[in-house]
Amino acid sequence: MSVQVMLVDDHPIVRAGVRAVLEADPGLTVVAEAGDGAAALRELEARAGTPEAPDVVLMDLQMGEGMDGASATRALHERMPGLPVLILTTFDTEADILAALDAGAVGYLLKDAPSEQIAQAVHRAAAGRQALAPGVAERLLERTAGPSAAAALSPREIELLELVAGGASNREAAKALFLSEATVKTHLVHVFQKLGVGNRTEAVTEARRRRIIR
Repeated sequence: MSVQVMLVDDHPIVRAGVRAVLEADPGLTVVAEAGDGAAALRELEARAGTPEAPDVVLMDLQMGEGMDGASATRALHERMPGLPVLILTTFDTEADILAALDAGAVGYLLKDAPSEQIAQAVHRAAAGRQALAPGVAERLLERTAGPSAAAALSPREIELLELVAGGASNREAAKALFLSEATVKTHLVHVFQKLGVGNRTEAVTEARRRRIIR
């Protein structure tokens, strides 16, 4: 029986290309498309329990002004926890990877992956298995094992660093993260130590160089 897939991406040309890649596999069928997360949720709810309900959702991360992929994945995971979501994106920063997996995604792929790797990942997801791009799996392993594990930034430290990169002050970051300013300052000290830098500007530059944040 063919695996039914929903594509969520704000670029019609990209969706057409991914559809062609998937439908070249006789075991995969694209049954639905959406241009952002909110539209995807509406479409999925309308198809729930019908023969046209997808078995896997292939989700982009950044979709213009519409609901982003991580937010949509979290909402979908809460409403339909049995429906696997695979992220297909151009972004490979730790911030994006961790946000997507924390939201409930079962896999994370990059758009420059070979066609057969994307198709195979969809089959893995449909079978209830994790599907990570080799580079993504390697980065996650480095965070939890080996000599660099102790220096890996925590998800909260990465979240704070993203706010700093966006120009947030300590007070603004504290408000956004529901923390005290003293706690934010402590987190920043740890970030500076782990990155081997001395100030906020250097921290942002080094984090971007290491592809921790965009």
